[in-house]
Amino acid sequence: MTEFKNATILITGAAGGFGQELTRQLLAAGGRLILSDRDETLLRQRVETIQNEVKSGDIIACFGADLSDQQGCEILGDRIKSLNIPIDILINNAGLGLFGRSDEVPAEKWETLMQVNLLAPLRLTNQFLPDMIARKQGHIVNISSVAGWSGRAGLAHYCASKFGLRGFSESLFDEVKPYNVKVTAVYPFFSRTPILKSEKYGTLADSLKDLPDGWLTDPAEVMKATLKGIRYNKLHVFPDRTGNLIHLAKRYAPSLLDRISVLANNIIVDRDKK
Repeated sequence: MTEFKNATILITGAAGGFGQELTRQLLAAGGRLILSDRDETLLRQRVETIQNEVKSGDIIACFGADLSDQQGCEILGDRIKSLNIPIDILINNAGLGLFGRSDEVPAEKWETLMQVNLLAPLRLTNQFLPDMIARKQGHIVNISSVAGWSGRAGLAHYCASKFGLRGFSESLFDEVKPYNVKVTAVYPFFSRTPILKSEKYGTLADSLKDLPDGWLTDPAEVMKATLKGIRYNKLHVFPDRTGNLIHLAKRYAPSLLDRISVLANNIIVDRDKK
């Protein structure tokens, strides 16, 4: 089992919806946290609010970090290494979303998404993995998405990044198993987090409706299930019922999932709108 009490845990994207819940619940579990987010001011504000609610655990440091390029990842890694505290658990949670037909999304937008969603987890893993291997102790956690199992119109770039994160996690799992380093990939469905307000572009965006509220999951419950999966060293974690059903349908009844996806897409996207 992976224990959280007194473990040093690095969380990226800590000011976001999932990041705040990870911070809150890992503090409650007695973790020692190093937090990063692009907006350090916002991060510190949210950490202060959480610490007024949760009195256990410890915040070791909060760092502003732009993970959209290699330099930003290296700067964050160097700042953390200067603390001279080994990382026990790395949670690659930072992520971006966008919506639009593949050819109508500006290249700089989807390239930034790929940097943050896929390349940053690879870069940060490579920063801290050698020490975990040397100590024969550690856990890499990648927050993917159910979009890493099933593609959807308007999410081509996002799905590509999450499919990539899933493949990286599966391969890494086998690579580090001999060194007692654990790997977990997490596949949540759409949850009530700010990523739902991501930028939208082009033809598909013009007719996009908000997801029905009843479809959305509670970030607190999703992260509670996520931490349970991490604790038990699961490689694949489906922290909500909808995500797990999509995963099972993709594996065992892909044609049925395709039909369901078409029906769902007709609800979300008004095809009659011009």
